[in-house]
Amino acid sequence: MGKKILVIDDSALMRRATCDMIKSDNRFESVDLAASGEEGLERMRENDYDAIVLDVIMPGVNGLDVLRALQKEKKRQRILVYSTETKEGAKVTLEALELGAVDFMHKPDSLVDTQSGKFATEFCDRLFTVSNSLILPPELFKLAAVIKGKAKPSASSKGTFPGKTTEGASAKRGGKQIVAIASSTGGPKALQAVIPSLPADLAAAVVIVQHMPAGFTASLAERLDQLSPLKVVEAAEDMEIRDGTVYIAPGGRHLHIVKKRDGCFVHLTDEGHREGVKPCANYMYESLAECDYDNVVCVVMTGMGADGTEGITNLKKKKKPFVITQERSTCAVYGMPRAAETKGLSDEVEPLENLASAITKQVGVKNLWM
Repeated sequence: MGKKILVIDDSALMRRATCDMIKSDNRFESVDLAASGEEGLERMRENDYDAIVLDVIMPGVNGLDVLRALQKEKKRQRILVYSTETKEGAKVTLEALELGAVDFMHKPDSLVDTQSGKFATEFCDRLFTVSNSLILPPELFKLAAVIKGKAKPSASSKGTFPGKTTEGASAKRGGKQIVAIASSTGGPKALQAVIPSLPADLAAAVVIVQHMPAGFTASLAERLDQLSPLKVVEAAEDMEIRDGTVYIAPGGRHLHIVKKRDGCFVHLTDEGHREGVKPCANYMYESLAECDYDNVVCVVMTGMGADGTEGITNLKKKKKPFVITQERSTCAVYGMPRAAETKGLSDEVEPLENLASAITKQVGVKNLWM
């Protein structure tokens, strides 16, 4: 049976164009339309939908207001938001994801774009993924608010995650270590439950490939940096990889880690899409095979597709990474972790709320062995 969709947009032309794209795909059964945030909320109160397409920028009750109202009413919905590529638009989009939206797409600049086969296919595929995503309880993401609004902990702080401790954490003492994370759909919110929960004195660097377009990863890095005891940056060419810092691959570029001089550095490339995405985590994992890390911890989190599986498989031909996958019931989309587990790559499966402590257990914290 096809999916029932609600489209909320103040533009009559965009409502019709979005409706036409949805109706052209037989995975969807019907489409309801709402011309305002107020009307959209009323329709959601009266009907059940498999997914909602929500424009963020609207007069009156805008998209963020709609998400806040749903949160207040404790009504959980699977929502795909339309975003803009401006810096402010990226920040608004990240806020929408924090408020419960599952995924986002750049709003087409014109009706001509919606008639493009490429755009319509991507839109419908993403909407279908959202409609099948797991609706996760808000309590799962409470870790994201642990240090929100507070000063960053000092470098000597340990175990910012509630109920967890780094005591007894196992690190390869004196060895060079790195944590490499791959995430996609549901990732930005999930990362906010993991990265702020890592201790400031983590004895490793962290690199992240999150599937996002150019213009959004800088805002994600800025947001995570505000929340986290670790320093979080968008990776740039020739940036040295240092312990205690988190590096996020920039949207639209592939991230490689290369050994040169006396350390390991970021190298960004413009190869085409791989696994249908750019950046692609496979490149990141494969590049680590040539680096002099004694301990590599790979973490595969929520997301559609199989990105990460091929890269870790190739990495294992030269190194022995420890692989952690996110447990199914805590993934918005259980695609990437499932692919890694099916291939027999996973050494440990952990729910979202345990990922930070599982990572810390593998690499330890500096003051435990200094």
